[in-house]
Amino acid sequence: MGHWWYRNIVEPGKLPLLLALVSFVLSFLVTRTITRLIRAGKGPFKNITPGGLHVHHVVPGVVLVIVGGFGAVGSGRYGFAALLSAVLFGLGAGLVLDEFALILHLDDVYWSEQGRKSVEVVVLTAALVGLVLGGFLPFGVNDLTFEERQNRGLVVLNTATNFFLALVALWKGKPRTALLGTLVPFVALVGAVRLARPGSPYARRFYADRPRARARAGLRAFHHDRRWAVRRRRFQDFIGGAPDPAPADEQPRRDGPAGN
Repeated sequence: MGHWWYRNIVEPGKLPLLLALVSFVLSFLVTRTITRLIRAGKGPFKNITPGGLHVHHVVPGVVLVIVGGFGAVGSGRYGFAALLSAVLFGLGAGLVLDEFALILHLDDVYWSEQGRKSVEVVVLTAALVGLVLGGFLPFGVNDLTFEERQNRGLVVLNTATNFFLALVALWKGKPRTALLGTLVPFVALVGAVRLARPGSPYARRFYADRPRARARAGLRAFHHDRRWAVRRRRFQDFIGGAPDPAPADEQPRRDGPAGN
Protein backbone atom coordinates (compact mmCIF):
# COMPACT_ATOMS: atom_id res chain seq x y z
CA MET A 1 0.00 0.00 0.00
CA GLY A 2 2.82 2.39 0.87
CA HIS A 3 4.51 1.74 -2.48
CA TRP A 4 1.26 2.33 -4.39
CA TRP A 5 0.61 5.53 -2.42
CA TYR A 6 4.04 6.92 -3.23
CA ARG A 7 4.09 5.87 -6.89
CA ASN A 8 0.56 7.01 -7.78
CA ILE A 9 -0.18 9.88 -5.39
CA VAL A 10 2.99 11.41 -3.95
CA GLU A 11 5.47 11.06 -6.82
CA PRO A 12 3.12 12.34 -9.59
CA GLY A 13 2.29 15.31 -7.33
CA LYS A 14 -1.38 14.43 -6.83
CA LEU A 15 -1.41 14.81 -3.04
CA PRO A 16 -2.57 18.47 -3.25
CA LEU A 17 -5.39 17.36 -5.55
CA LEU A 18 -6.43 14.69 -3.05
CA LEU A 19 -6.44 17.20 -0.20
CA ALA A 20 -8.39 19.68 -2.32
CA LEU A 21 -11.01 17.02 -3.13
CA VAL A 22 -11.37 15.92 0.51
CA SER A 23 -11.63 19.51 1.78
CA PHE A 24 -14.09 20.33 -1.04
CA VAL A 25 -16.44 17.48 -0.12
CA LEU A 26 -16.16 18.15 3.62
CA SER A 27 -16.76 21.86 3.09
CA PHE A 28 -19.94 21.16 1.14
CA LEU A 29 -21.25 18.57 3.60
CA VAL A 30 -20.55 20.72 6.67
CA THR A 31 -22.06 23.78 5.01
CA ARG A 32 -25.21 21.91 4.00
CA THR A 33 -25.55 20.50 7.50
CA ILE A 34 -25.29 23.96 9.05
CA THR A 35 -27.73 25.55 6.61
CA ARG A 36 -30.24 22.77 7.19
CA LEU A 37 -29.94 23.30 10.95
CA ILE A 38 -30.47 27.04 10.47
CA ARG A 39 -33.48 26.34 8.29
CA ALA A 40 -34.94 24.02 10.94
CA GLY A 41 -34.18 26.49 13.75
CA LYS A 42 -31.92 24.02 15.56
CA GLY A 43 -28.50 24.47 17.09
CA PRO A 44 -26.50 27.62 17.76
CA PHE A 45 -26.01 28.58 14.10
CA LYS A 46 -27.52 31.74 12.63
CA ASN A 47 -27.36 33.61 9.36
CA ILE A 48 -24.66 36.29 9.19
CA THR A 49 -26.51 39.59 8.77
CA PRO A 50 -24.29 42.53 9.77
CA GLY A 51 -26.29 45.73 9.44
CA GLY A 52 -29.22 43.79 8.01
CA LEU A 53 -27.18 42.56 5.04
CA HIS A 54 -27.30 38.78 4.56
CA VAL A 55 -23.74 37.68 3.79
CA HIS A 56 -23.92 34.43 1.86
CA HIS A 57 -21.17 31.88 2.39
CA VAL A 58 -20.17 32.25 -1.27
CA VAL A 59 -18.39 35.46 -0.18
CA PRO A 60 -15.79 33.81 2.12
CA GLY A 61 -15.71 30.99 -0.43
CA VAL A 62 -14.53 33.36 -3.15
CA VAL A 63 -11.85 34.73 -0.83
CA LEU A 64 -10.58 31.23 -0.04
CA VAL A 65 -10.60 30.23 -3.72
CA ILE A 66 -8.55 33.30 -4.62
CA VAL A 67 -6.04 32.77 -1.81
CA GLY A 68 -5.76 29.04 -2.42
CA GLY A 69 -5.62 29.37 -6.20
CA PHE A 70 -2.88 31.98 -6.28
CA GLY A 71 -1.05 30.14 -3.52
CA ALA A 72 -1.14 26.93 -5.56
CA VAL A 73 0.15 28.70 -8.67
CA GLY A 74 3.03 30.18 -6.72
CA SER A 75 4.00 27.07 -4.76
CA GLY A 76 3.99 24.25 -7.35
CA ARG A 77 2.90 20.68 -6.58
CA TYR A 78 5.20 19.89 -3.66
CA GLY A 79 5.83 21.30 -0.20
CA PHE A 80 3.70 22.49 2.69
CA ALA A 81 2.59 25.64 0.87
CA ALA A 82 1.11 23.56 -1.95
CA LEU A 83 -0.78 21.35 0.50
CA LEU A 84 -2.12 24.33 2.45
CA SER A 85 -3.15 26.11 -0.75
CA ALA A 86 -4.97 22.97 -1.91
CA VAL A 87 -6.93 22.74 1.34
CA LEU A 88 -7.89 26.43 1.19
CA PHE A 89 -8.93 26.12 -2.43
CA GLY A 90 -11.03 23.02 -1.71
CA LEU A 91 -12.76 24.69 1.22
CA GLY A 92 -13.51 27.77 -0.84
CA ALA A 93 -14.74 25.78 -3.84
CA GLY A 94 -17.14 23.87 -1.59
CA LEU A 95 -18.60 27.12 -0.27
CA VAL A 96 -18.87 28.68 -3.73
CA LEU A 97 -20.44 25.72 -5.52
CA ASP A 98 -22.88 25.17 -2.66
CA GLU A 99 -24.41 28.45 -3.80
CA PHE A 100 -23.86 27.90 -7.51
CA ALA A 101 -27.60 28.28 -8.19
CA LEU A 102 -27.57 31.72 -6.55
CA ILE A 103 -24.74 32.83 -8.80
CA LEU A 104 -26.44 31.38 -11.88
CA HIS A 105 -29.83 33.01 -11.23
CA LEU A 106 -28.52 36.11 -9.41
CA ASP A 107 -31.25 35.48 -6.86
CA ASP A 108 -31.62 33.76 -3.47
CA VAL A 109 -32.91 30.43 -4.78
CA TYR A 110 -31.00 28.30 -2.26
CA TRP A 111 -34.08 26.44 -0.99
CA SER A 112 -36.09 26.61 -4.19
CA GLU A 113 -36.40 24.12 -7.03
CA GLN A 114 -33.66 25.98 -8.92
CA GLY A 115 -31.37 25.42 -5.95
CA ARG A 116 -31.05 21.76 -6.90
CA LYS A 117 -28.52 22.84 -9.51
CA SER A 118 -26.01 23.49 -6.74
CA VAL A 119 -26.18 19.88 -5.58
CA GLU A 120 -25.85 18.60 -9.13
CA VAL A 121 -22.79 20.76 -9.82
CA VAL A 122 -21.10 19.68 -6.59
CA VAL A 123 -21.66 16.00 -7.32
CA LEU A 124 -20.44 16.38 -10.91
CA THR A 125 -17.37 18.33 -9.80
CA ALA A 126 -16.44 15.77 -7.16
CA ALA A 127 -16.87 12.96 -9.71
CA LEU A 128 -14.64 14.68 -12.27
CA VAL A 129 -11.91 15.43 -9.74
CA GLY A 130 -12.14 11.84 -8.50
CA LEU A 131 -11.69 10.66 -12.09
CA VAL A 132 -8.53 12.73 -12.48
CA LEU A 133 -7.25 11.64 -9.09
CA GLY A 134 -7.94 7.95 -9.59
CA GLY A 135 -6.51 7.74 -13.08
CA PHE A 136 -3.03 6.37 -13.61
CA LEU A 137 -1.03 9.24 -15.07
CA PRO A 138 1.57 8.15 -17.60
CA PHE A 139 3.73 11.11 -16.63
CA GLY A 140 5.37 12.26 -13.42
CA VAL A 141 6.54 8.82 -12.24
CA ASN A 142 10.19 7.95 -12.63
CA ASP A 143 11.75 4.62 -13.65
CA LEU A 144 8.60 2.85 -14.80
CA THR A 145 8.97 -0.82 -15.60
CA PHE A 146 7.75 -2.23 -18.90
CA GLU A 147 4.70 -3.71 -17.18
CA GLU A 148 3.86 -0.40 -15.49
CA ARG A 149 4.17 1.50 -18.77
CA GLN A 150 1.95 -1.07 -20.46
CA ASN A 151 -0.68 -0.89 -17.74
CA ARG A 152 -0.71 2.88 -17.76
CA GLY A 153 -0.90 2.92 -21.55
CA LEU A 154 -3.95 0.64 -21.50
CA VAL A 155 -5.63 2.82 -18.88
CA VAL A 156 -4.98 5.95 -20.93
CA LEU A 157 -6.33 4.24 -24.07
CA ASN A 158 -9.48 3.06 -22.27
CA THR A 159 -9.98 6.51 -20.75
CA ALA A 160 -9.62 8.16 -24.16
CA THR A 161 -12.15 5.75 -25.67
CA ASN A 162 -14.63 6.33 -22.85
CA PHE A 163 -14.11 10.07 -23.21
CA PHE A 164 -14.89 9.93 -26.94
CA LEU A 165 -18.05 7.91 -26.30
CA ALA A 166 -18.98 10.35 -23.53
CA LEU A 167 -18.71 13.22 -26.01
CA VAL A 168 -21.12 11.38 -28.32
CA ALA A 169 -23.53 10.86 -25.41
CA LEU A 170 -23.23 14.55 -24.57
CA TRP A 171 -23.93 15.39 -28.23
CA LYS A 172 -27.10 13.34 -27.89
CA GLY A 173 -28.25 15.45 -24.92
CA LYS A 174 -27.26 13.11 -22.08
CA PRO A 175 -24.87 15.05 -19.82
CA ARG A 176 -25.29 12.82 -16.76
CA THR A 177 -24.76 9.66 -18.79
CA ALA A 178 -21.70 11.25 -20.38
CA LEU A 179 -20.17 12.11 -17.03
CA LEU A 180 -20.94 8.72 -15.51
CA GLY A 181 -19.52 7.10 -18.63
CA THR A 182 -16.14 8.69 -18.02
CA LEU A 183 -16.11 6.94 -14.64
CA VAL A 184 -17.82 3.61 -15.34
CA PRO A 185 -16.98 1.55 -18.45
CA PHE A 186 -19.76 0.78 -20.98
CA VAL A 187 -22.10 3.48 -19.60
CA ALA A 188 -20.87 5.97 -22.19
CA LEU A 189 -21.20 3.27 -24.87
CA VAL A 190 -24.86 2.76 -23.98
CA GLY A 191 -25.51 6.49 -24.06
CA ALA A 192 -23.70 6.84 -27.37
CA VAL A 193 -25.56 4.09 -29.26
CA ARG A 194 -29.09 4.68 -27.99
CA LEU A 195 -31.53 7.28 -29.26
CA ALA A 196 -30.74 10.95 -28.70
CA ARG A 197 -32.94 13.10 -26.51
CA PRO A 198 -35.38 15.46 -28.26
CA GLY A 199 -33.92 18.92 -28.70
CA SER A 200 -30.31 17.74 -28.51
CA PRO A 201 -27.83 18.86 -31.21
CA TYR A 202 -27.73 15.27 -32.53
CA ALA A 203 -31.52 15.09 -32.78
CA ARG A 204 -31.75 18.43 -34.56
CA ARG A 205 -29.09 17.30 -37.03
CA PHE A 206 -30.17 13.73 -37.79
CA TYR A 207 -33.86 13.49 -36.77
CA ALA A 208 -35.11 16.55 -38.65
CA ASP A 209 -36.40 14.47 -41.57
CA ARG A 210 -37.13 11.31 -39.57
CA PRO A 211 -40.50 11.72 -37.81
CA ARG A 212 -40.54 8.12 -36.57
CA ALA A 213 -37.12 8.57 -34.92
CA ARG A 214 -38.29 11.84 -33.32
CA ALA A 215 -41.41 10.12 -31.98
CA ARG A 216 -39.41 7.18 -30.58
CA ALA A 217 -36.89 9.54 -29.00
CA GLY A 218 -39.64 11.59 -27.37
CA LEU A 219 -41.41 8.49 -26.03
CA ARG A 220 -38.20 7.05 -24.64
CA ALA A 221 -37.29 10.36 -22.99
CA PHE A 222 -40.74 10.52 -21.39
CA HIS A 223 -40.47 7.01 -19.92
CA HIS A 224 -36.90 7.62 -18.76
CA ASP A 225 -37.80 10.86 -16.98
CA ARG A 226 -40.85 9.31 -15.34
CA ARG A 227 -38.71 6.43 -14.08
CA TRP A 228 -35.64 8.29 -12.86
CA ALA A 229 -36.69 11.87 -12.07
CA VAL A 230 -38.21 10.99 -8.69
CA ARG A 231 -35.19 8.91 -7.66
CA ARG A 232 -32.81 11.68 -8.67
CA ARG A 233 -34.82 14.23 -6.67
CA ARG A 234 -34.76 11.99 -3.61
CA PHE A 235 -30.99 11.65 -3.90
CA GLN A 236 -30.61 15.43 -4.21
CA ASP A 237 -32.92 16.01 -1.25
CA PHE A 238 -30.96 13.49 0.81
CA ILE A 239 -27.72 15.39 0.18
CA GLY A 240 -28.86 18.99 0.09
CA GLY A 241 -32.29 19.07 1.72
CA ALA A 242 -35.73 19.30 0.11
CA PRO A 243 -36.58 22.64 -1.51
CA ASP A 244 -39.47 24.79 -0.38
CA PRO A 245 -42.80 24.07 -2.12
CA ALA A 246 -43.16 26.11 -5.29
CA PRO A 247 -46.06 28.56 -5.61
CA ALA A 248 -49.16 27.21 -7.28
CA ASP A 249 -48.56 29.16 -10.49
CA GLU A 250 -45.11 27.55 -10.82
CA GLN A 251 -46.14 23.93 -10.21
CA PRO A 252 -46.31 22.88 -13.89
CA ARG A 253 -42.70 24.01 -14.38
CA ARG A 254 -41.52 21.38 -11.89
CA ASP A 255 -42.77 18.52 -14.02
CA GLY A 256 -40.72 19.29 -17.12
CA PRO A 257 -38.35 16.76 -18.66
CA ALA A 258 -34.85 16.34 -17.21
CA GLY A 259 -31.69 15.22 -18.98
CA ASN A 260 -30.16 11.80 -18.41
